[in-house]
Amino acid sequence: MEPGQRKGASVEPSVDERIEQLHAAIRHHDRLYYLEDRPEISDAEYDRLFRELRALEEAHPDKVRRDSPTRRVGVRIESSGSVASAPAASLGPFPHRVPMLSIDNAMDDAEFRAFDERIRRLLQTDGAVEYAGEPKLDGAALELVYEGGQLAAAATRGDGRVGEDVTANIRHVATIPDRLATDEPPERASVRGEVVLPRRAFERLNEERSERGEEPFVNPRNAAAGSLRQKDAVDVARLRALEFRAYALAEGGRAASRRRWTCWRCCKTGASRSVRNRSAVRTPRGRSRITRACRRGAPRCRSTSTAPCSR
Repeated sequence: MEPGQRKGASVEPSVDERIEQLHAAIRHHDRLYYLEDRPEISDAEYDRLFRELRALEEAHPDKVRRDSPTRRVGVRIESSGSVASAPAASLGPFPHRVPMLSIDNAMDDAEFRAFDERIRRLLQTDGAVEYAGEPKLDGAALELVYEGGQLAAAATRGDGRVGEDVTANIRHVATIPDRLATDEPPERASVRGEVVLPRRAFERLNEERSERGEEPFVNPRNAAAGSLRQKDAVDVARLRALEFRAYALAEGGRAASRRRWTCWRCCKTGASRSVRNRSAVRTPRGRSRITRACRRGAPRCRSTSTAPCSR
């Protein structure tokens, strides 16, 4: 039975009652997932609750509440364990100068076609749109702020506008540099990315926890997200097992962003044959073949920025 659902209820709840039940259920599972690292339901089950709430709100816009989970980009958790309008009391708030947005889901062909239609309307074109896709890393969104090339702060996404300051914890993550590798760093750079726990490290940590008689982590994503929010008795080994994968520059990266787009454009000719074989990107050997084709067809990539080509 979902939290907020009354025992012995034999009749269908009203719209108001069902919305309240869904609010309570989602808050309950948010607390378990984000604060206690022990989810009770799968991601698919959570998505079902969230999508049901969103569908009810779209059908009854007058029922949308200001504190609805559908109005949040991420979540904010109080130290007491309730979803709130402020970051956790144990971690300081960190306002994002550029909002950290979240991606939406397309669960079937119809939803993807609807996404394509929205894009073509936005571009004001009836023609086909070419998309570039990459696997989504399943971890915790993170913003790194560099000032004068030196790491100054790190923060979680939070609600997209205000996150939590986790600077002290991420200094244990080996793949996050304290200083940018450039002689001419921007005055301020905001690097967005994902903190992940590789599966091999996840299995090793769980083996060690089992040997100590501790409860194993449920999944790599929870273990990664929970590690960032530690305050007391910080598990340094858990933090050192994390890896950071950058995917965007929110500040200080206009030139770099142009180089990335130029690289994708100039790669198109040289790599098109490999890219058309969609199964190729599913294997390391296939990705390596695409990278080599990219470099053969795009010599400018080597003189500007090879990072996008070698992903």
